[in-house]
Amino acid sequence: MMTVRRFVKHVSYPAIAVALMIISQLPALAQDAHSHTQAPQNAELTADQKSKAKALLKKVRDATERFQNVEVAEADGYQLLFGCVSGDSAGAMGLHYVNMDLVSKGEVKLNRPQIVIYEPTSDGRVRLTGADYLILAEGWDKNHPGDPPQLMGQLFHLFDTPNRFGLPAFYTLHVWAWKDNPNGAFVNWHPNVSCESFTG
Repeated sequence: MMTVRRFVKHVSYPAIAVALMIISQLPALAQDAHSHTQAPQNAELTADQKSKAKALLKKVRDATERFQNVEVAEADGYQLLFGCVSGDSAGAMGLHYVNMDLVSKGEVKLNRPQIVIYEPTSDGRVRLTGADYLILAEGWDKNHPGDPPQLMGQLFHLFDTPNRFGLPAFYTLHVWAWKDNPNGAFVNWHPNVSCESFTG
């Protein structure tokens, strides 16, 4: 089950905001659709896949390095929409800083993720841990028929409609570029991210 410590800001895109809340609960690519238990993703990768994943991680780090200072992210249009999102047993996702303009454009651009993810620290600050690329499927599929979104060969996870969340279909890809995830760089939950230091 997901825990949201505090809703921080009302948004003008309620359907997308709800979708972002639900995405926090989504199973990772390497786990069962109804379980929060994650199988280590890296164990399933070939040497070539590991090389490509490493290259993608580096490019995402290069693209988001400036966001280590959260004030730079805020100046660039990212806003904290929710409190800290954590799970009962699968760790946490942390703080979602979302650029709603990028979400509404529905484009996959490596250097412009729709979401940057932070972890609260004990000194009251936040630490950048990764990025999340989120694409609503209707717009994407209309402009790219038969061509699902991907980043350097890493396919997004599609949740089609109808789905158990009652939402329009969407694609999502988490990239844990700034905090190594033992379960894999592209799963949704991070077992070593914590919300304990979040004060709101």
